[in-house]
Amino acid sequence: MYTDRELTCRDCGQTFVFTAGEQEFFATRGFQNDPSRCPSCRAARNSGGGAYSGGGHSGGYDRGERQMFPAVCSDCGKDTLVPFQPRSDRPVYCSECFEQHRPARTESRGARW
Repeated sequence: MYTDRELTCRDCGQTFVFTAGEQEFFATRGFQNDPSRCPSCRAARNSGGGAYSGGGHSGGYDRGERQMFPAVCSDCGKDTLVPFQPRSDRPVYCSECFEQHRPARTESRGARW
């Protein structure tokens, strides 16, 4: 459904690839716009080195950009991105398949807070 696309960074002018997996990830999160900055400029902006040098949008701490790893869903075979390094001895699922494998949440577990 998605194909890799080349985009141009609005800050540095360099081209970068918006992969099919990243596009799928954006879609599952409800993001409607393509990224306008390359990963380097995005990381610099998020760490406070960009246009907003007043600490960025870190919510009180500097975590930096989360590294995402490409993977192939073990159920449906779609390309996806996951926030961990996939291993060959464990299955990896896309967002849709992960929801199907997730244990059902029960009311008996109680509230966390």
